[in-house]
Amino acid sequence: MKSVVLVTGGAGGIGSAVCETLAKEGYDIVIHYFSSKEKAFSLCEKLKETYSVNCMCVQADVAKEEEVEAMFDAIEKELGGVDILVNNAAIDLPDMFHLKTAEQFRRVLDVNVVGAYNCSRRAYAHMKEKGFGRIMNIASTNGINTYYPMCFDYDASKAALISLTHDLAVQFSPAVNVNAIAPGFIGTEKELQGYDEEFLKEECDKILKKRYGRPEEVADLVSFLIKADYINNSIIRIDGGQLGSV
Repeated sequence: MKSVVLVTGGAGGIGSAVCETLAKEGYDIVIHYFSSKEKAFSLCEKLKETYSVNCMCVQADVAKEEEVEAMFDAIEKELGGVDILVNNAAIDLPDMFHLKTAEQFRRVLDVNVVGAYNCSRRAYAHMKEKGFGRIMNIASTNGINTYYPMCFDYDASKAALISLTHDLAVQFSPAVNVNAIAPGFIGTEKELQGYDEEFLKEECDKILKKRYGRPEEVADLVSFLIKADYINNSIIRIDGGQLGSV
């Protein structure tokens, strides 16, 4: 029986690359989305037709426990349960510090951290029963040493996600490996949108490889970690040798 992979935020740049890479390798795919319904269903049809895998789309606000419960119930009814969870869903509400509200701050933390917790907690029961599981949290170098004042809440959420990774790895061992991937500047459509050439050049100059990364490179790392049984409780940077901002 094929392993089932749930990718939250699966219709976005990194998420869709992960879905396609793993479908190509024969995994059954669940694409979670919050508002990108058209993109999610289009990707799902592509994966089924191109790679002959099972694929389904599920909508949920991962920050809400009851919606996560309903999402997993639907997956278990159709595909039997989630064996591999990629906590990729995240939001960023960039604005200057003095303009950002506490409500905005909470929303970023709720989606980026509480959402990952909700999904991980719900996935664990099936993984424990099966004696196998993989959870990968898509963090960011923003949670380590690359900071931007206009997205301090995003930075804080990714630092919290890294801390959560360590705690879940201890809690879920030995059946489930929990790791975090910390991408640097990845050239998704969303990441590049709105930036001028001068800014992009400045950012690339901070990277030893002198280019921004590709979503497929992050997806390849996800694929590797599924197979890497002896890598657990680790934070793996994928940033081309990005220099920190402080």
